[in-house]
Amino acid sequence: MRFSPRVVTGRRLTAKLAIVTCVAAGGGIVVSAAPASAAAPCTDLDVVSARGTGEPGTLGWIVGDPVFSALKSTIRGKTFTSYPVNYPASVIPGSASQGNTDLVNHVTAQAASCPNQKFILVGYSQGANVVDNSIGISSDGALVGGPITKTIPASIQPRVAALLLFGNPIRAIGRRVTGTYQSRTLDLCADGDPICGGGANILAHLSYGGNANQAATFAAGKV
Repeated sequence: MRFSPRVVTGRRLTAKLAIVTCVAAGGGIVVSAAPASAAAPCTDLDVVSARGTGEPGTLGWIVGDPVFSALKSTIRGKTFTSYPVNYPASVIPGSASQGNTDLVNHVTAQAASCPNQKFILVGYSQGANVVDNSIGISSDGALVGGPITKTIPASIQPRVAALLLFGNPIRAIGRRVTGTYQSRTLDLCADGDPICGGGANILAHLSYGGNANQAATFAAGKV
């Protein structure tokens, strides 16, 4: 499947290049974790988004924010909440594992408080590692990956309606989402993306906001 990178200009391009170049080069960018959120209300769908390394934005400027917007536009007649996974999203060791723990803790708490709520998990770049770990697919050994710390309990698995993954680093080491979640997973790797596919086009890794509507349409068929 081929995807065409979006054209980005000016300061947006500079900022995005800085984010991913740092990841690719193993640089030292450190972004503080978002403050912990209060318990969310009981909506139909809770969109849990793990941003990429150093990525700004409420849910993630490149992927999470546009995908959440597309989900609300595409899936009619449902109420939504969103949760930004609280983790460093940096190249420091243990970052992805911290995200893994926070994601599972959030989904577990929400599932207990809201028995009818379903979940859509969104992960971009290192955030895809966070989602991978949370469903039991280890990202250890992948770029900005880490060992599994927790997995979503089996009793909650049927309530995870869709997984939307973009630039997933485990693909570069030959891993994919398999098993329970496979049919509910959209895992996009743009041609030339060096993070998930071993390519050399850094702009490909910045292109996934252009796939927001595709991801929303996929999720709409699963909720």
